[in-house]
Amino acid sequence: MLFRRLLRPLRNVQGRLSTTQPLAQATRTFSSIADPSIFKQLKPSKPDAFRDHEELLTFHQADTTLNLHLDTTLLEPEGIHPEKIFRNPSVGLLYEHACKYEKGSIIASNGALVAYSGEKRGRCPLDKRVVDEPSTSDDVWWGAINIKLPEASFMTNRERAIDYLNTRDRLYVIDAYGGADPKYRLKVRVITSRAYHALFMHNMLIRPTEEELLDFGNPDFTIFNAGEFPANRYTEGMTSSTSVSLSFSQKEMVILGTQYAGEMKKGVFTVFNYLMPKQGMLSMHASANEGKNGDVSIFFGLSGTGKTTLSSDPERLLIGDDEHVWTDDGVFNIEGGCYAKAINLSRDQEPEIFDAAKFGAVLENVKYDLISRDIDYKDSSLTENTRLSYPIDYIDNAKVPSVGPMPKNIIMLTCDAFGVLPPVSKLTPEQAMYHFMSGYTAKVAGTEEGVKEPSATFSACFGAPFLVWHPSKYAELLAEKISKHGAHCWLVNTGWSGGAYGEGKRLSLKHTRAIIDSIHHGELEEAEYETLPVFNLEVPKQCSKIPSEILNPRKTWADKSAYDKQCEELARLFNENFKNFEEGTSKAILDAAPRL
Repeated sequence: MLFRRLLRPLRNVQGRLSTTQPLAQATRTFSSIADPSIFKQLKPSKPDAFRDHEELLTFHQADTTLNLHLDTTLLEPEGIHPEKIFRNPSVGLLYEHACKYEKGSIIASNGALVAYSGEKRGRCPLDKRVVDEPSTSDDVWWGAINIKLPEASFMTNRERAIDYLNTRDRLYVIDAYGGADPKYRLKVRVITSRAYHALFMHNMLIRPTEEELLDFGNPDFTIFNAGEFPANRYTEGMTSSTSVSLSFSQKEMVILGTQYAGEMKKGVFTVFNYLMPKQGMLSMHASANEGKNGDVSIFFGLSGTGKTTLSSDPERLLIGDDEHVWTDDGVFNIEGGCYAKAINLSRDQEPEIFDAAKFGAVLENVKYDLISRDIDYKDSSLTENTRLSYPIDYIDNAKVPSVGPMPKNIIMLTCDAFGVLPPVSKLTPEQAMYHFMSGYTAKVAGTEEGVKEPSATFSACFGAPFLVWHPSKYAELLAEKISKHGAHCWLVNTGWSGGAYGEGKRLSLKHTRAIIDSIHHGELEEAEYETLPVFNLEVPKQCSKIPSEILNPRKTWADKSAYDKQCEELARLFNENFKNFEEGTSKAILDAAPRL
Protein backbone atom coordinates (compact mmCIF):
# COMPACT_ATOMS: atom_id res chain seq x y z
CA MET A 1 0.00 0.00 0.00
CA LEU A 2 2.78 2.40 0.90
CA PHE A 3 4.56 1.72 -2.40
CA ARG A 4 1.35 2.42 -4.37
CA ARG A 5 0.77 5.72 -2.53
CA LEU A 6 4.34 6.80 -3.29
CA LEU A 7 3.87 6.10 -7.00
CA ARG A 8 0.46 7.80 -7.28
CA PRO A 9 1.95 11.29 -7.95
CA LEU A 10 3.87 9.86 -10.88
CA ARG A 11 0.66 8.56 -12.44
CA ASN A 12 -0.82 12.03 -12.09
CA VAL A 13 2.17 13.55 -13.89
CA GLN A 14 2.40 11.15 -16.81
CA GLY A 15 -1.04 9.58 -16.81
CA ARG A 16 0.28 6.25 -17.98
CA LEU A 17 2.25 4.73 -15.07
CA SER A 18 0.68 1.59 -13.64
CA THR A 19 1.41 0.58 -10.05
CA THR A 20 1.66 -2.95 -11.33
CA GLN A 21 4.76 -2.12 -13.37
CA PRO A 22 8.02 -3.70 -12.18
CA LEU A 23 10.17 -1.36 -10.04
CA ALA A 24 12.96 -1.16 -12.66
CA GLN A 25 10.46 -0.12 -15.35
CA ALA A 26 8.84 2.36 -12.97
CA THR A 27 12.24 3.87 -12.25
CA ARG A 28 13.03 4.15 -15.95
CA THR A 29 9.70 5.87 -16.58
CA PHE A 30 10.33 8.25 -13.70
CA SER A 31 13.78 9.10 -15.09
CA SER A 32 12.33 9.96 -18.48
CA ILE A 33 10.33 12.86 -17.12
CA ALA A 34 13.32 14.63 -15.58
CA ASP A 35 14.13 18.08 -16.95
CA PRO A 36 16.89 17.54 -19.57
CA SER A 37 18.43 20.93 -18.72
CA ILE A 38 19.66 19.54 -15.40
CA PHE A 39 22.23 17.43 -17.23
CA LYS A 40 23.67 20.49 -18.93
CA GLN A 41 24.67 21.74 -15.51
CA LEU A 42 26.73 18.57 -15.00
CA LYS A 43 28.79 18.99 -18.19
CA PRO A 44 32.42 19.88 -17.24
CA SER A 45 33.92 23.12 -18.47
CA LYS A 46 36.74 21.07 -20.00
CA PRO A 47 35.45 17.90 -21.68
CA ASP A 48 38.77 15.99 -21.44
CA ALA A 49 37.44 13.83 -18.60
CA PHE A 50 34.65 12.46 -20.84
CA ARG A 51 36.09 12.45 -24.37
CA ASP A 52 38.57 10.10 -25.94
CA HIS A 53 41.96 11.26 -27.22
CA GLU A 54 40.98 11.74 -30.87
CA GLU A 55 37.82 13.64 -29.94
CA LEU A 56 39.85 15.95 -27.73
CA LEU A 57 42.31 16.75 -30.49
CA THR A 58 39.46 17.46 -32.94
CA PHE A 59 37.51 19.47 -30.41
CA HIS A 60 40.47 21.64 -29.39
CA GLN A 61 42.67 21.93 -32.45
CA ALA A 62 43.65 25.48 -31.60
CA ASP A 63 43.87 25.01 -27.83
CA THR A 64 47.57 25.38 -26.95
CA THR A 65 46.95 24.36 -23.34
CA LEU A 66 45.35 21.11 -24.42
CA ASN A 67 48.06 20.43 -27.00
CA LEU A 68 50.54 20.83 -24.18
CA HIS A 69 48.98 17.75 -22.56
CA LEU A 70 48.20 15.65 -25.66
CA ASP A 71 51.06 16.24 -28.13
CA THR A 72 51.97 12.79 -29.52
CA THR A 73 55.27 14.11 -30.90
CA LEU A 74 56.59 14.82 -27.39
CA LEU A 75 58.54 11.56 -27.18
CA GLU A 76 59.86 11.42 -30.76
CA PRO A 77 63.47 12.19 -29.65
CA GLU A 78 63.36 8.94 -27.63
CA GLY A 79 61.95 6.97 -30.56
CA ILE A 80 58.53 6.57 -28.94
CA HIS A 81 55.50 7.15 -31.19
CA PRO A 82 52.31 6.55 -29.19
CA GLU A 83 48.86 6.71 -30.70
CA LYS A 84 47.66 8.42 -27.54
CA ILE A 85 49.67 10.35 -24.99
CA PHE A 86 48.49 11.96 -21.78
CA ARG A 87 51.00 14.43 -20.39
CA ASN A 88 50.40 15.50 -16.80
CA PRO A 89 46.74 14.44 -17.01
CA SER A 90 44.17 15.29 -14.37
CA VAL A 91 43.77 13.05 -11.34
CA GLY A 92 40.21 12.31 -12.44
CA LEU A 93 41.34 11.06 -15.84
CA LEU A 94 43.98 8.82 -14.25
CA TYR A 95 41.31 7.37 -11.95
CA GLU A 96 39.07 6.63 -14.94
CA HIS A 97 41.85 4.99 -16.93
CA ALA A 98 43.13 2.94 -14.01
CA CYS A 99 39.66 1.58 -13.27
CA LYS A 100 38.90 0.97 -16.95
CA TYR A 101 42.17 -0.52 -18.18
CA GLU A 102 44.06 -1.90 -15.18
CA LYS A 103 42.86 -5.12 -13.62
CA GLY A 104 41.86 -4.85 -9.98
CA SER A 105 41.92 -1.06 -9.73
CA ILE A 106 38.93 0.38 -7.88
CA ILE A 107 37.92 3.51 -5.97
CA ALA A 108 37.87 2.86 -2.22
CA SER A 109 35.15 4.20 0.05
CA ASN A 110 37.56 6.87 1.31
CA GLY A 111 38.10 8.12 -2.27
CA ALA A 112 41.63 6.76 -2.78
CA LEU A 113 42.57 4.74 -5.85
CA VAL A 114 43.38 1.11 -5.05
CA ALA A 115 46.00 -0.33 -7.40
CA TYR A 116 48.12 -3.47 -7.62
CA SER A 117 51.76 -3.85 -8.61
CA GLY A 118 51.58 -7.46 -9.76
CA GLU A 119 54.05 -10.10 -8.65
CA LYS A 120 56.60 -7.66 -7.19
CA ARG A 121 55.32 -5.90 -4.07
CA GLY A 122 58.60 -4.50 -2.82
CA ARG A 123 61.88 -3.21 -4.20
CA CYS A 124 64.26 -5.64 -5.92
CA PRO A 125 67.73 -4.44 -4.79
CA LEU A 126 69.47 -7.50 -6.20
CA ASP A 127 68.30 -6.47 -9.69
CA LYS A 128 69.54 -2.88 -9.50
CA ARG A 129 72.38 -2.01 -11.91
CA VAL A 130 74.48 1.12 -12.55
CA VAL A 131 76.17 1.70 -15.88
CA ASP A 132 79.97 1.58 -15.67
CA GLU A 133 81.20 4.33 -17.97
CA PRO A 134 84.30 6.59 -17.95
CA SER A 135 82.83 9.91 -16.81
CA THR A 136 81.41 8.59 -13.51
CA SER A 137 83.14 5.26 -12.86
CA ASP A 138 85.68 6.67 -10.37
CA ASP A 139 82.90 8.26 -8.29
CA VAL A 140 80.75 5.17 -7.73
CA TRP A 141 81.03 2.85 -4.70
CA TRP A 142 81.03 -0.40 -6.69
CA GLY A 143 80.01 -3.67 -5.06
CA ALA A 144 76.85 -5.38 -3.87
CA ILE A 145 74.95 -2.07 -3.77
CA ASN A 146 76.03 -0.61 -7.10
CA ILE A 147 76.50 -3.55 -9.46
CA LYS A 148 78.26 -2.73 -12.71
CA LEU A 149 76.35 -2.91 -15.99
CA PRO A 150 78.00 -2.55 -19.43
CA GLU A 151 76.76 0.40 -21.49
CA ALA A 152 75.73 -1.98 -24.27
CA SER A 153 73.47 -3.90 -21.88
CA PHE A 154 71.84 -0.69 -20.72
CA MET A 155 71.12 0.28 -24.32
CA THR A 156 69.67 -3.18 -24.93
CA ASN A 157 67.33 -2.74 -21.96
CA ARG A 158 66.47 0.77 -23.11
CA GLU A 159 65.57 -0.40 -26.60
CA ARG A 160 63.56 -3.27 -25.14
CA ALA A 161 61.59 -0.82 -22.98
CA ILE A 162 60.98 1.57 -25.88
CA ASP A 163 59.84 -1.29 -28.14
CA TYR A 164 57.33 -2.33 -25.50
CA LEU A 165 56.08 1.21 -24.88
CA ASN A 166 55.53 1.60 -28.64
CA THR A 167 53.07 -1.31 -28.54
CA ARG A 168 50.80 0.32 -25.95
CA ASP A 169 47.47 1.92 -26.83
CA ARG A 170 48.17 4.87 -24.58
CA LEU A 171 51.11 6.31 -22.66
CA TYR A 172 51.33 8.67 -19.72
CA VAL A 173 54.03 11.27 -19.24
CA ILE A 174 54.62 13.04 -15.94
CA ASP A 175 56.89 16.07 -16.19
CA ALA A 176 57.65 17.39 -12.72
CA TYR A 177 60.45 18.41 -10.38
CA GLY A 178 62.69 16.73 -7.86
CA GLY A 179 63.88 19.17 -5.18
CA ALA A 180 61.81 21.85 -3.45
CA ASP A 181 64.66 24.37 -3.57
CA PRO A 182 64.73 25.86 -7.11
CA LYS A 183 68.49 26.30 -6.73
CA TYR A 184 69.01 22.52 -6.76
CA ARG A 185 65.91 21.05 -8.37
CA LEU A 186 65.91 18.64 -11.32
CA LYS A 187 63.39 18.34 -14.14
CA VAL A 188 62.19 14.72 -14.14
CA ARG A 189 60.22 12.98 -16.89
CA VAL A 190 58.40 9.68 -16.23
CA ILE A 191 57.14 7.65 -19.22
CA THR A 192 54.81 4.78 -18.35
CA SER A 193 51.91 2.76 -19.72
CA ARG A 194 50.04 2.50 -16.41
CA ALA A 195 47.75 5.21 -15.06
CA TYR A 196 48.54 4.00 -11.53
CA HIS A 197 52.25 4.70 -12.04
CA ALA A 198 51.48 8.13 -13.48
CA LEU A 199 49.31 9.06 -10.49
CA PHE A 200 51.94 7.73 -8.10
CA MET A 201 54.67 9.96 -9.55
CA HIS A 202 52.23 12.86 -9.86
CA ASN A 203 51.95 12.56 -6.08
CA MET A 204 55.62 11.91 -5.31
CA LEU A 205 57.27 14.59 -7.46
CA ILE A 206 56.79 18.34 -7.15
CA ARG A 207 53.97 19.28 -9.49
CA PRO A 208 54.59 22.15 -11.94
CA THR A 209 52.11 24.90 -12.71
CA GLU A 210 50.73 25.18 -16.25
CA GLU A 211 53.19 28.02 -16.88
CA GLU A 212 56.13 25.92 -15.63
CA LEU A 213 55.00 23.00 -17.76
CA LEU A 214 54.86 25.23 -20.82
CA ASP A 215 58.52 26.19 -20.26
CA PHE A 216 59.61 22.74 -19.01
CA GLY A 217 61.95 22.03 -21.94
CA ASN A 218 64.18 18.95 -21.95
CA PRO A 219 64.24 16.89 -18.76
CA ASP A 220 67.36 16.47 -16.58
CA PHE A 221 66.44 12.86 -15.87
CA THR A 222 64.09 10.41 -17.61
CA ILE A 223 62.49 7.20 -16.35
CA PHE A 224 61.37 4.63 -18.92
CA ASN A 225 58.96 2.43 -16.98
CA ALA A 226 58.18 -0.72 -18.97
CA GLY A 227 57.73 -2.78 -15.83
CA GLU A 228 55.00 -4.96 -17.35
CA PHE A 229 57.59 -6.35 -19.80
CA PRO A 230 60.43 -8.61 -18.62
CA ALA A 231 64.15 -8.12 -19.09
CA ASN A 232 66.01 -10.62 -21.21
CA ARG A 233 67.88 -12.72 -18.65
CA TYR A 234 70.46 -13.61 -21.35
CA THR A 235 71.54 -9.97 -21.67
CA GLU A 236 74.99 -9.50 -20.12
CA GLY A 237 74.63 -8.34 -16.52
CA MET A 238 71.08 -9.65 -16.07
CA THR A 239 70.39 -12.36 -13.49
CA SER A 240 66.60 -12.44 -13.69
CA SER A 241 63.66 -11.10 -15.70
CA THR A 242 63.68 -7.98 -13.51
CA SER A 243 66.02 -5.07 -14.14
CA VAL A 244 66.24 -1.59 -12.65
CA SER A 245 69.16 0.05 -14.45
CA LEU A 246 70.53 3.57 -14.13
CA SER A 247 72.89 5.56 -16.33
CA PHE A 248 74.31 8.78 -14.88
CA SER A 249 75.89 9.81 -18.18
CA GLN A 250 72.63 9.35 -20.14
CA LYS A 251 70.59 10.67 -17.20
CA GLU A 252 68.12 7.83 -17.66
CA MET A 253 66.60 4.94 -15.75
CA VAL A 254 65.03 1.84 -17.33
CA ILE A 255 62.61 -0.43 -15.46
CA LEU A 256 61.75 -3.92 -16.73
CA GLY A 257 60.03 -6.83 -15.04
CA THR A 258 58.64 -5.05 -11.96
CA GLN A 259 55.58 -2.84 -11.56
CA TYR A 260 56.35 -1.83 -7.97
CA ALA A 261 56.02 1.96 -8.04
CA GLY A 262 58.60 2.55 -5.32
CA GLU A 263 61.41 1.77 -7.78
CA MET A 264 60.72 5.07 -9.57
CA LYS A 265 60.89 7.28 -6.50
CA LYS A 266 64.08 5.61 -5.29
CA GLY A 267 65.58 6.07 -8.75
CA VAL A 268 65.14 9.83 -8.44
CA PHE A 269 66.62 9.70 -4.92
CA THR A 270 69.67 7.79 -6.20
CA VAL A 271 70.33 10.54 -8.74
CA PHE A 272 70.25 13.15 -5.96
CA ASN A 273 72.55 10.92 -3.89
CA TYR A 274 75.07 11.23 -6.71
CA LEU A 275 74.71 14.88 -7.65
CA MET A 276 74.36 16.59 -4.26
CA PRO A 277 77.58 15.33 -2.56
CA LYS A 278 79.41 16.33 -5.75
CA GLN A 279 78.36 19.90 -4.87
CA GLY A 280 79.21 19.56 -1.17
CA MET A 281 75.57 19.07 -0.10
CA LEU A 282 74.34 16.14 2.01
CA SER A 283 71.54 14.04 0.54
CA MET A 284 69.77 12.09 3.29
CA HIS A 285 67.42 9.11 3.56
CA ALA A 286 65.52 10.93 6.27
CA SER A 287 62.32 12.73 7.16
CA ALA A 288 62.17 16.27 8.52
CA ASN A 289 59.81 18.54 10.39
CA GLU A 290 59.89 22.02 11.88
CA GLY A 291 58.67 23.41 15.21
CA LYS A 292 56.91 26.69 15.83
CA ASN A 293 60.23 28.34 16.67
CA GLY A 294 61.88 27.25 13.44
CA ASP A 295 63.71 24.29 15.04
CA VAL A 296 64.14 21.55 12.44
CA SER A 297 64.55 17.87 13.30
CA ILE A 298 66.01 15.29 10.92
CA PHE A 299 64.90 11.65 11.29
CA PHE A 300 67.28 9.12 9.75
CA GLY A 301 66.03 5.58 9.27
CA LEU A 302 65.22 2.80 6.86
CA SER A 303 61.70 1.73 5.94
CA GLY A 304 59.78 0.42 8.92
CA THR A 305 61.69 2.40 11.57
CA GLY A 306 59.11 5.19 11.85
CA LYS A 307 60.44 8.02 9.65
CA THR A 308 57.07 8.81 8.10
CA THR A 309 55.03 8.21 11.24
CA LEU A 310 57.19 10.20 13.66
CA SER A 311 57.71 13.15 11.33
CA SER A 312 53.92 13.54 10.96
CA ASP A 313 53.35 15.52 14.15
CA PRO A 314 50.28 17.74 14.64
CA GLU A 315 52.40 20.21 16.63
CA ARG A 316 55.05 20.61 13.95
CA LEU A 317 55.23 21.46 10.25
CA LEU A 318 56.05 18.51 8.01
CA ILE A 319 58.87 19.28 5.57
CA GLY A 320 58.96 15.73 4.19
CA ASP A 321 58.83 12.06 5.13
CA ASP A 322 61.70 10.31 3.32
CA GLU A 323 64.27 12.17 1.20
CA HIS A 324 66.03 15.47 1.94
CA VAL A 325 69.13 17.51 1.22
CA TRP A 326 71.08 19.55 3.81
CA THR A 327 72.57 22.55 2.02
CA ASP A 328 74.43 25.69 3.10
CA ASP A 329 71.04 27.40 3.40
CA GLY A 330 69.10 24.73 5.38
CA VAL A 331 67.17 21.64 4.29
CA PHE A 332 64.79 20.90 1.44
CA ASN A 333 62.56 17.99 0.51
CA ILE A 334 63.40 16.15 -2.70
CA GLU A 335 59.77 15.02 -3.11
CA GLY A 336 56.33 16.51 -3.38
CA GLY A 337 54.53 13.66 -1.63
CA CYS A 338 54.70 10.93 0.99
CA TYR A 339 54.85 7.14 0.71
CA ALA A 340 53.64 5.71 4.02
CA LYS A 341 53.35 2.09 5.07
CA ALA A 342 49.63 1.27 5.29
CA ILE A 343 49.74 -1.99 7.24
CA ASN A 344 47.67 -1.63 10.44
CA LEU A 345 47.04 2.03 9.66
CA SER A 346 44.45 3.55 12.00
CA ARG A 347 43.13 6.99 12.83
CA ASP A 348 43.88 6.47 16.52
CA GLN A 349 47.59 5.80 15.96
CA GLU A 350 48.33 7.92 12.87
CA PRO A 351 45.46 10.35 12.27
CA GLU A 352 47.29 12.64 9.81
CA ILE A 353 48.31 9.76 7.56
CA PHE A 354 44.97 7.95 7.89
CA ASP A 355 43.09 11.05 6.76
CA ALA A 356 45.46 11.49 3.78
CA ALA A 357 43.86 8.39 2.21
CA LYS A 358 41.33 10.30 0.10
CA PHE A 359 40.69 11.30 -3.51
CA GLY A 360 44.02 11.61 -5.30
CA ALA A 361 45.89 9.20 -3.04
CA VAL A 362 47.03 5.74 -4.13
CA LEU A 363 46.56 2.69 -1.91
CA GLU A 364 48.92 0.00 -3.13
CA ASN A 365 48.39 -3.77 -2.74
CA VAL A 366 45.71 -3.52 -0.05
CA LYS A 367 42.64 -5.71 0.49
CA TYR A 368 39.15 -4.25 0.73
CA ASP A 369 35.53 -5.24 1.35
CA LEU A 370 33.88 -6.08 -1.99
CA ILE A 371 30.55 -4.47 -1.02
CA SER A 372 31.48 -1.41 1.04
CA ARG A 373 34.90 -0.79 -0.58
CA ASP A 374 36.26 -0.16 2.93
CA ILE A 375 40.01 -0.87 3.24
CA ASP A 376 41.15 -3.65 5.55
CA TYR A 377 44.44 -2.16 6.72
CA LYS A 378 45.15 -5.19 8.91
CA ASP A 379 45.12 -7.63 6.00
CA SER A 380 48.67 -8.59 5.00
CA SER A 381 47.74 -11.56 2.81
CA LEU A 382 49.15 -9.86 -0.31
CA THR A 383 52.14 -8.27 1.40
CA GLU A 384 53.25 -6.65 4.66
CA ASN A 385 54.41 -3.78 2.48
CA THR A 386 51.01 -2.21 1.77
CA ARG A 387 51.52 1.45 0.92
CA LEU A 388 49.77 4.82 0.72
CA SER A 389 51.03 7.54 -1.64
CA TYR A 390 49.66 11.08 -1.33
CA PRO A 391 50.69 14.69 -2.07
CA ILE A 392 52.40 16.29 0.92
CA ASP A 393 49.74 18.99 1.17
CA TYR A 394 47.25 16.27 2.17
CA ILE A 395 48.86 16.64 5.58
CA ASP A 396 47.16 19.65 7.17
CA ASN A 397 50.35 21.04 8.71
CA ALA A 398 52.68 20.38 5.76
CA LYS A 399 55.12 23.13 4.91
CA VAL A 400 54.93 24.09 1.23
CA PRO A 401 57.36 24.88 -0.32
CA SER A 402 59.09 22.10 1.60
CA VAL A 403 62.15 24.07 2.68
CA GLY A 404 63.41 24.67 6.23
CA PRO A 405 66.26 26.31 8.18
CA MET A 406 69.27 24.58 9.73
CA PRO A 407 68.49 21.40 11.76
CA LYS A 408 68.68 21.52 15.56
CA ASN A 409 68.17 17.80 16.31
CA ILE A 410 69.49 14.77 14.41
CA ILE A 411 67.48 11.66 15.37
CA MET A 412 68.74 8.29 14.17
CA LEU A 413 65.96 5.71 14.20
CA THR A 414 66.64 2.01 14.51
CA CYS A 415 64.34 -0.97 14.78
CA ASP A 416 66.40 -3.25 17.06
CA ALA A 417 65.21 -6.82 16.59
CA PHE A 418 67.54 -8.01 19.37
CA GLY A 419 65.87 -5.95 22.13
CA VAL A 420 69.28 -4.65 23.27
CA LEU A 421 69.33 -0.91 22.50
CA PRO A 422 67.55 1.63 24.74
CA PRO A 423 64.46 3.53 23.60
CA VAL A 424 66.56 6.71 23.50
CA SER A 425 70.18 7.67 24.07
CA LYS A 426 72.16 10.87 23.68
CA LEU A 427 75.09 10.63 21.25
CA THR A 428 78.41 12.41 21.14
CA PRO A 429 79.43 13.68 17.69
CA GLU A 430 81.79 10.69 17.37
CA GLN A 431 79.06 8.23 18.34
CA ALA A 432 76.72 9.91 15.87
CA MET A 433 79.22 9.31 13.06
CA TYR A 434 79.72 5.71 14.16
CA HIS A 435 76.01 4.91 14.21
CA PHE A 436 75.38 6.85 10.99
CA MET A 437 78.01 4.81 9.15
CA SER A 438 76.78 1.57 10.79
CA GLY A 439 73.11 2.18 10.00
CA TYR A 440 71.90 -0.66 12.20
CA THR A 441 68.25 -1.64 12.02
CA ALA A 442 66.10 -4.63 11.13
CA LYS A 443 64.74 -5.38 7.70
CA VAL A 444 61.01 -5.24 8.21
CA ALA A 445 58.81 -7.84 6.52
CA GLY A 446 57.60 -6.85 3.06
CA THR A 447 59.88 -3.88 2.39
CA GLU A 448 62.01 -6.03 0.10
CA GLU A 449 61.13 -9.18 -1.82
CA GLY A 450 61.72 -12.34 0.22
CA VAL A 451 61.82 -10.72 3.67
CA LYS A 452 59.19 -12.39 5.86
CA GLU A 453 60.20 -11.32 9.38
CA PRO A 454 62.58 -8.78 10.95
CA SER A 455 66.26 -9.65 10.78
CA ALA A 456 69.33 -7.70 11.89
CA THR A 457 71.03 -5.72 9.14
CA PHE A 458 73.45 -2.85 8.68
CA SER A 459 72.77 -0.22 6.04
CA ALA A 460 75.40 2.49 5.80
CA CYS A 461 74.05 6.02 6.34
CA PHE A 462 70.62 4.47 6.97
CA GLY A 463 70.22 4.17 3.21
CA ALA A 464 72.91 1.94 1.68
CA PRO A 465 70.64 0.66 -1.15
CA PHE A 466 70.48 4.21 -2.49
CA LEU A 467 74.07 5.39 -1.95
CA VAL A 468 76.30 6.09 -4.93
CA TRP A 469 79.50 7.38 -3.30
CA HIS A 470 81.41 5.55 -0.56
CA PRO A 471 79.61 5.97 2.82
CA SER A 472 82.54 7.99 4.19
CA LYS A 473 81.70 10.85 1.83
CA TYR A 474 78.20 11.21 3.31
CA ALA A 475 79.56 10.77 6.86
CA GLU A 476 82.15 13.51 6.38
CA LEU A 477 79.46 15.88 5.11
CA LEU A 478 77.22 15.09 8.10
CA ALA A 479 80.09 15.58 10.59
CA GLU A 480 80.96 18.91 8.99
CA LYS A 481 77.38 20.18 9.19
CA ILE A 482 76.75 18.96 12.75
CA SER A 483 79.96 20.63 13.92
CA LYS A 484 79.28 23.87 12.07
CA HIS A 485 75.67 24.27 13.24
CA GLY A 486 75.81 22.60 16.69
CA ALA A 487 73.01 20.07 16.15
CA HIS A 488 72.16 17.61 18.95
CA CYS A 489 72.29 13.90 18.08
CA TRP A 490 70.09 11.07 19.38
CA LEU A 491 69.65 7.34 18.81
CA VAL A 492 66.00 6.25 19.13
CA ASN A 493 65.01 2.57 19.09
CA THR A 494 61.52 1.81 17.76
CA GLY A 495 62.10 -1.96 17.90
CA TRP A 496 61.80 -4.54 20.65
CA SER A 497 62.00 -4.34 24.44
CA GLY A 498 61.99 -7.02 27.15
CA GLY A 499 63.41 -9.63 24.79
CA ALA A 500 64.37 -10.24 21.19
CA TYR A 501 61.86 -10.52 18.36
CA GLY A 502 59.51 -13.40 19.13
CA GLU A 503 59.93 -13.05 22.91
CA GLY A 504 59.76 -9.38 23.80
CA LYS A 505 57.32 -6.83 22.43
CA ARG A 506 57.74 -3.84 20.19
CA LEU A 507 58.01 -0.46 21.89
CA SER A 508 54.71 1.37 21.70
CA LEU A 509 54.26 4.24 19.29
CA LYS A 510 52.80 6.25 22.18
CA HIS A 511 56.03 5.96 24.15
CA THR A 512 58.20 6.72 21.13
CA ARG A 513 56.18 9.86 20.38
CA ALA A 514 56.60 10.96 24.01
CA ILE A 515 60.38 10.54 23.68
CA ILE A 516 60.45 12.61 20.49
CA ASP A 517 58.35 15.31 22.22
CA SER A 518 60.86 15.39 25.09
CA ILE A 519 63.69 15.90 22.62
CA HIS A 520 61.85 18.75 20.92
CA HIS A 521 60.94 20.44 24.20
CA GLY A 522 64.57 20.35 25.36
CA GLU A 523 63.80 18.10 28.34
CA LEU A 524 66.27 15.36 27.44
CA GLU A 525 69.02 17.90 26.85
CA GLU A 526 68.86 18.71 30.57
CA ALA A 527 68.12 15.19 31.88
CA GLU A 528 70.31 13.09 34.18
CA TYR A 529 72.00 10.16 32.42
CA GLU A 530 73.54 6.78 33.16
CA THR A 531 75.93 4.85 30.91
CA LEU A 532 74.82 1.60 29.33
CA PRO A 533 77.79 -0.84 29.36
CA VAL A 534 79.28 -2.36 26.19
CA PHE A 535 77.67 0.19 23.83
CA ASN A 536 78.62 3.07 26.17
CA LEU A 537 75.39 4.88 25.42
CA GLU A 538 74.10 7.68 27.64
CA VAL A 539 70.57 6.73 28.75
CA PRO A 540 68.24 9.19 30.55
CA LYS A 541 67.05 8.10 33.98
CA GLN A 542 63.68 9.76 33.48
CA CYS A 543 61.54 11.00 30.60
CA SER A 544 58.06 12.51 30.76
CA LYS A 545 55.17 10.09 30.09
CA ILE A 546 57.59 7.13 29.90
CA PRO A 547 57.84 4.38 32.56
CA SER A 548 61.39 4.78 33.87
CA GLU A 549 61.92 1.01 33.94
CA ILE A 550 61.84 0.76 30.12
CA LEU A 551 64.55 3.40 29.57
CA ASN A 552 67.30 0.94 30.52
CA PRO A 553 66.75 -2.11 28.28
CA ARG A 554 68.54 -4.56 30.61
CA LYS A 555 65.94 -3.89 33.31
CA THR A 556 63.13 -4.99 30.97
CA TRP A 557 64.51 -8.51 30.53
CA ALA A 558 63.42 -11.15 33.06
CA ASP A 559 66.65 -13.07 32.40
CA LYS A 560 69.48 -10.54 32.81
CA SER A 561 72.16 -13.05 31.74
CA ALA A 562 70.22 -13.64 28.52
CA TYR A 563 70.27 -9.88 27.90
CA ASP A 564 74.03 -9.72 28.50
CA LYS A 565 74.58 -12.54 26.03
CA GLN A 566 72.36 -10.88 23.42
CA CYS A 567 74.10 -7.55 24.00
CA GLU A 568 77.51 -9.09 23.39
CA GLU A 569 76.25 -10.79 20.25
CA LEU A 570 74.91 -7.50 18.84
CA ALA A 571 78.15 -5.72 19.78
CA ARG A 572 80.10 -8.38 17.90
CA LEU A 573 77.91 -7.80 14.82
CA PHE A 574 78.53 -4.04 15.04
CA ASN A 575 82.30 -4.52 15.25
CA GLU A 576 82.36 -7.04 12.44
CA ASN A 577 80.35 -4.73 10.18
CA PHE A 578 82.54 -1.68 10.90
CA LYS A 579 85.63 -3.45 9.62
CA ASN A 580 84.36 -2.30 6.22
CA PHE A 581 85.02 1.31 7.23
CA GLU A 582 88.11 1.14 9.45
CA GLU A 583 90.50 2.35 6.75
CA GLY A 584 90.46 6.11 6.65
CA THR A 585 88.20 6.51 9.71
CA SER A 586 89.46 8.66 12.60
CA LYS A 587 90.45 7.09 15.92
CA ALA A 588 87.77 9.13 17.72
CA ILE A 589 85.04 7.48 15.64
CA LEU A 590 86.61 4.03 15.98
CA ASP A 591 86.66 4.49 19.75
CA ALA A 592 82.88 5.00 19.70
CA ALA A 593 82.42 1.31 18.84
CA PRO A 594 80.98 -1.15 21.40
CA ARG A 595 83.60 -2.60 23.73
CA LEU A 596 83.57 -6.27 24.67
